[in-house]
Amino acid sequence: MKIAIVGPGGIGSTFAFQLEQAGHDVTVVARGRRLEQLQRDGAIVTATGKRAPVQVAAALDPTTPWDLVLVTVLVSQVEAVLPALAASAARTIMFMFNTFEPFDRLRYTVGEARFAFGFPAILASLDDGVLTTQIFGRPVSTTVTDPSWAKVFTDAGIASVVHPDMESWLRTHAAFVAPVMIASARAHERRAGVSWSEAVTLARAVDEGFRLVRRLGNVITPAPMTVASRLPTPMTAAFLWALTRLSAIQRSGAAGFGEPRALIDAMTAASPDPTPALQAIRP
Repeated sequence: MKIAIVGPGGIGSTFAFQLEQAGHDVTVVARGRRLEQLQRDGAIVTATGKRAPVQVAAALDPTTPWDLVLVTVLVSQVEAVLPALAASAARTIMFMFNTFEPFDRLRYTVGEARFAFGFPAILASLDDGVLTTQIFGRPVSTTVTDPSWAKVFTDAGIASVVHPDMESWLRTHAAFVAPVMIASARAHERRAGVSWSEAVTLARAVDEGFRLVRRLGNVITPAPMTVASRLPTPMTAAFLWALTRLSAIQRSGAAGFGEPRALIDAMTAASPDPTPALQAIRP
């Protein structure tokens, strides 16, 4: 299959690597320093020394009938790529990023028949163009709206499942992960875990986020998040306090505060009521 990856950061590069290794024809669309790295290497290069040769482009070719265009930019960057996606001859366009926004505009822009969404169960980073990645499998799997692409990803070594209500899934995830990302970014800055009082404040934001998801008419999903939403605040705080003492979580905080800030802004904008707990943690 002919597949284009728009936004080959850690996540996009992981998909590019796995799909190329599985025999697909992969093109990565990048810009700036990442484009220079890919043009230099002509491949996705991993920290273990493996290489997956890929085509490299500075823009998405609108005439190519891609079987899939996988969009792995940040939500704050998607507006810039929507015109190219709308003009593309791709058969399927799958967005894959954190968002609290409804799907309506993205679906309308690319067309109902081509629209798909997913979320990766992957931790990945790039160090001067070299990819370090950890792909999770069941019970924590990449989740998508499209069964056929779930199979393609699974066959390429990225275990994937289908969820029938991806909008609720993403809103639940945003409510939980925005405080977690803020906690990890603080831990990265300090090279130390958050304090207990900070953990409690973050846990209150998690609780408020879950309540917001329900007020908007969505369900808390999947099952582990349903359990998490029922935990008392001290237990959530204890989880966050302990989580930020893990070196992997501290490293993940290098991404900074931009993404969780955008998620909190989207949540507060969507809320019919004030959101003091979320506002209290906004960087």
